[in-house]
Amino acid sequence: RRVAAGVLLGFLGLAGVLGATADEPGGAGFALLPGQAAPASLPSNVALQGVLTLQPYPLLHLAPDAVHPRGRAVLLAGDGKTGLAGDLAPLAGRLVSVEGYVVQRGTIAMVATGAAPMPVAGPAPAPVVEDLGRWRIAGEICDGKCAAGAMRPGTGLAHRACATLCLQGAIPAVFVANAPVAGSAFLLLADAQGAAGFAAFRDLIGLRVVLEGRVERRGDMLVFLADLDGARLP
Repeated sequence: RRVAAGVLLGFLGLAGVLGATADEPGGAGFALLPGQAAPASLPSNVALQGVLTLQPYPLLHLAPDAVHPRGRAVLLAGDGKTGLAGDLAPLAGRLVSVEGYVVQRGTIAMVATGAAPMPVAGPAPAPVVEDLGRWRIAGEICDGKCAAGAMRPGTGLAHRACATLCLQGAIPAVFVANAPVAGSAFLLLADAQGAAGFAAFRDLIGLRVVLEGRVERRGDMLVFLADLDGARLP
């Protein structure tokens, strides 16, 4: 009985230690841009206008405001585990309207929509691009939808299979850094040429890895142009 009690207490202590050191999964709520959270059980449809860019993944660049003087870049994806559908090339660099629901966590936000962006009349200034130099960053490759709050947890080994399916379906890839980079722990991930690089990072999804490459700020979104072939475990 003493041995059994000791083993039980040992497992309870181990569970407490593991629970205390686990990463905070973050909220899984749906929200309205730019402000208040909406009930998670009732995703709210929003209509946003911004300039559409496509590389390495579709982004909607909203106009600057008092809170976001550089504007705000929002990731775009389709419903479920798919990227934005349709031929988007004719809309690149144009002002468009997108309807869908928003998930957001920290500095990252995504609009998930089942409809194609619609062109609208108006000015379409290109987002300002700033080269922040080369970085060596430790973190994790995740899909932008679940990491932004659509799933709990949206990161880590427990989410690896789900993230792989999302990224294979062209959901934008996000590198979640262990420490903030230029003010943000979330960076849109691209290969060294600035393209989506799923084939190169597929085996690294959900793992703690160290990547090197250039970081650009496009509007207010950080884009990590990483040398994916040089990835290593920390």
